[in-house]
Amino acid sequence: MVYTYLGFSAATGISSRRTTMWRRRVFPLLRYFSSEPETPSPPSLYSFLQPSIFSLKKPQSVQAPNPPNQTPKPTLLNNHQIPNLESTLQLSLQENNTDEAWKCFKSLSSSLLPSKPLINSLITHLCSSKNDTHNLKRAFATLMLVLERNPSVLEHKTIETFLDSMKVTNGAPAFALVKCMFKNRYFIPFGMWGETLVEISRKTGRFSDFFEVFNENCRIAKDEKLDSLRPNLAACNAALEGCCHELESVTDAQKLLDVMSVLGVRPDDTSFGWLAYLYAIKGLGKKIMELEDLVSRFGFSDKSLFISKLISGYVKSGDLESVSTTILHNLKALEGKGLNFHEETYGEMVKGYLEHGSVKGLASLILEAQKLESKTVLVERSVGYGIINACVNLGLLEKAHGVLDEMNAQGGSVGLGVYVSILKAYGKEQRTAEAAQLVSEICGLGLDLDVSSFDALIDISMSSQDFQSAFSLFRDMREARIPELMGSYLTIMTGLTENHRPELMAAFLDEVVEDPRVKTGTHDWNSIIHAFCKAGRLEDARRTYRRMVFLQFEPTEQTYLSLVNGYMNVGNYFSVLMMWNDVKKRLFFNGEKSFKLDHGLVDAFLYALVKGGFFDAVMQVVEKSQEMKIFVDKWRYKQVFMESHKKLKVSKLRKRSIKKMEALISFKNWAGLNT
Repeated sequence: MVYTYLGFSAATGISSRRTTMWRRRVFPLLRYFSSEPETPSPPSLYSFLQPSIFSLKKPQSVQAPNPPNQTPKPTLLNNHQIPNLESTLQLSLQENNTDEAWKCFKSLSSSLLPSKPLINSLITHLCSSKNDTHNLKRAFATLMLVLERNPSVLEHKTIETFLDSMKVTNGAPAFALVKCMFKNRYFIPFGMWGETLVEISRKTGRFSDFFEVFNENCRIAKDEKLDSLRPNLAACNAALEGCCHELESVTDAQKLLDVMSVLGVRPDDTSFGWLAYLYAIKGLGKKIMELEDLVSRFGFSDKSLFISKLISGYVKSGDLESVSTTILHNLKALEGKGLNFHEETYGEMVKGYLEHGSVKGLASLILEAQKLESKTVLVERSVGYGIINACVNLGLLEKAHGVLDEMNAQGGSVGLGVYVSILKAYGKEQRTAEAAQLVSEICGLGLDLDVSSFDALIDISMSSQDFQSAFSLFRDMREARIPELMGSYLTIMTGLTENHRPELMAAFLDEVVEDPRVKTGTHDWNSIIHAFCKAGRLEDARRTYRRMVFLQFEPTEQTYLSLVNGYMNVGNYFSVLMMWNDVKKRLFFNGEKSFKLDHGLVDAFLYALVKGGFFDAVMQVVEKSQEMKIFVDKWRYKQVFMESHKKLKVSKLRKRSIKKMEALISFKNWAGLNT
């Protein structure tokens, strides 16, 4: 049987000595390789790679294959073949012919490596499709080969490109590559690969691999005084996080701090935070005190991260008493200004307390914190808000109610922060009736709910068509003396309009019309009148019109147009005549100050009055339209007359009313009906 290594068969021309040397170098890496070829095609440079190393599962150990018993006798490429192969390789890369390029590279590498530009172009090309595991394996194998033969031909950017492509894999090749770089003394700046390995280790859980590479990197940087290999603070903190959170090793954490000191990397609040977490879970009270003193001397402006990690450690160790003590102590130190914790911290606290069945403990902590918190502290920064909000976010709304009930049972006053969290939960679940009831309780306690909370709940109530809850919330809003009412007012009016509820619009408008904070106008009344008319509820429309006039809101042409069209639709032409009499009075007493007749209103009046046979009023409208230079289409009303009063005779009207007869004659003359 003929055995192959790195895809080189007897035809490739590797010398026996070179093959033996390569085998010695390659065997330590065989845990990444597979002795079975991926395809039935001839063996190739990537065929020995273990297929699973690019999966998201952690690699399992693979037994190295037995070394071959015999070595083929290769033949070297001649001077004519090498340039031809390099040209073909370059052309294949330009044409995106990956398989042909790979074939040329295998043939070339049997004698020598291609030129530096070609090597780097090939690897970059193989990494161009991050989801192509086949070519990523080729890129990995090529890099390992070049690192063993001549690392100097590799460009830093090429290494960076390959490592970036490893983010979609299980990460093992990335760590193997960096180890091979160190072994072959190929050092590139830490900044070009460190953050990528941190990201990969977080994603895949390969902290041990990262920590091994990180420690070796720091050793080289220290021993050989290579400043370019000095890790940045983010990488140091990632390593420290692993020591404290994954390994929970005080010894490793302390060694890492010593290394940071030697390399001149100054720790920050994140560094001290992870140490606080570690000391808390280990119960090292004395070290925590020393650490707190050190943090103070460093002069960090915001200690919230440090405190959060300390609390997380106490929660994990089950030391809930220390959790409470830490929070209250730091509230005192901040003079009640509030703790700037993330939701994650409160979530851990809630889980910890509830796992120990300590709803009472949470209630007590909130009550004690409220005593220390300043009255000016933002609601969202209060401890009560943080704890109840965490319950809500964890889907434990009933537990939040339990904490609230326990606070009441202990006789303490409940702060606004506790209520706001529950209100938001009600809003999210569209439990608007319960929200409205809770708001009434809040206002009854004298707590000041902000305008945004009212606006949000009213908006949700209207969206859910829970109009009564919206009205209740708006009343509480007014009673709370909130100055900005217009946003919620418009939300309610718009919602009622869209849902065709003019009777509720009228009642609501009548309730708020005298509130100076609500700027109502004729357009509001017009909207209600129009909605009533459209629904055929003309008596309600007329009643709204009278209420509008009584409150001294001046009707406009739109007011009358809605009413005229409404009456005309039901054939109530006498009411249209009454509307015209109102308009005449306003035009007589106010001129055109109140409103102006426009073409639409003139047309509506003329059509309805002609239809109803009120020709005296018709001619009054015609006269006004002529005064105001409004165009009137006589033909339209001539047609209306012919349809409605074709058999009407002047002689019949002469017997009833001379005035009506004269009006009819005037209309006929104007409309051209006597010609």
